Amino acid sequence: MPQTLELIIEPGSDEGRLDVYLAEVLSTRYGLALATRSQIQRLIREGGVSIDGRLVTRPAQMIGAGQRVAVILPSAQPSRAAPEQIPLDVAYEDQYLLVVNKPRGMVVHPAAGHSSGTLVNAVLAHVPELRRDQDAQPLRPGIVHRLDRDTTGLIMVAKDHETRLKLSRQIKDREVKRFYLALCAGRLSADRGEIVAPIARSSRDRKRMAVVREGGRSAATSWCRLATFPGWDLLEVNLQTGRTHQIRVHFAHIGHPVAQDPVYGPRAGARGPRLPVPLDGQALHAWRLEFKHPRSGQSMVLQAPPPSDLAAVLRELYLRSGLALPSWLASIAAPGAQW
Repeated sequence: MPQTLELIIEPGSDEGRLDVYLAEVLSTRYGLALATRSQIQRLIREGGVSIDGRLVTRPAQMIGAGQRVAVILPSAQPSRAAPEQIPLDVAYEDQYLLVVNKPRGMVVHPAAGHSSGTLVNAVLAHVPELRRDQDAQPLRPGIVHRLDRDTTGLIMVAKDHETRLKLSRQIKDREVKRFYLALCAGRLSADRGEIVAPIARSSRDRKRMAVVREGGRSAATSWCRLATFPGWDLLEVNLQTGRTHQIRVHFAHIGHPVAQDPVYGPRAGARGPRLPVPLDGQALHAWRLEFKHPRSGQSMVLQAPPPSDLAAVLRELYLRSGLALPSWLASIAAPGAQW
């Protein structure tokens, strides 16, 4: 379980940066591993630090003597991921790059409460040479972007250090286009649009993210409508930034939460549209990637079908609405069909 450490800033520490102060105090006074500036800055941006009871999300926040700083320390994590023989749905693979169609329920990398059974554990067994990258990334070797545990779809894994750096740079420069299928409640007011709203850790519930007025990290999500059904819109969503829970937070913020979202969906007991058939988790699938191969420079377009339960929901919605099935869904619907 996460623990909260409370500090009182002593005289002589005033007029300094919050991240510098915490890096110094946590390493020298408490001997904690969470002590590098980058780790501290990430903790602050994600809502893990407050001053005098107020959430702070700016690492450069100035501090003064007598202020009370509360730090929520992450739970202890395994020091190194271990390979595990877990089947992978490989969408693409060469000597430099692996792209996997991640199933629902799989965590991307080991963390508190998920020390095994992750995508990283499976990838380390599938790509033994990737273990050399663990010196720099002990828990996230090869990982350049993430998907939520219950979000399905395409995720890239770099097989070596140079490929990881090049892919990370492409993502930072927004040269990688990540498209999602999202079934959202209600009907949006236009056929396409963009949501631009900063996201930070919720001050009320640390397990949730939230759109905030001040602080937070910039976040932009664009979308276009693929189909409209009674009570639902099927959207293709393009992530322009990659914040935690970004799509789910943004669409819940504008009143159109992702179907079956257990965190950002309608509150318990609230009325809302019902799905025609059961769905095991949230209706969000990373279905297409567009990028340049990090070594050859070749333009790459990869696409993966939604999982069978989401495909069944969408197929039923199309049929009940009298709409023709799109080719990507019809190929899944046909008995014995291959993607």
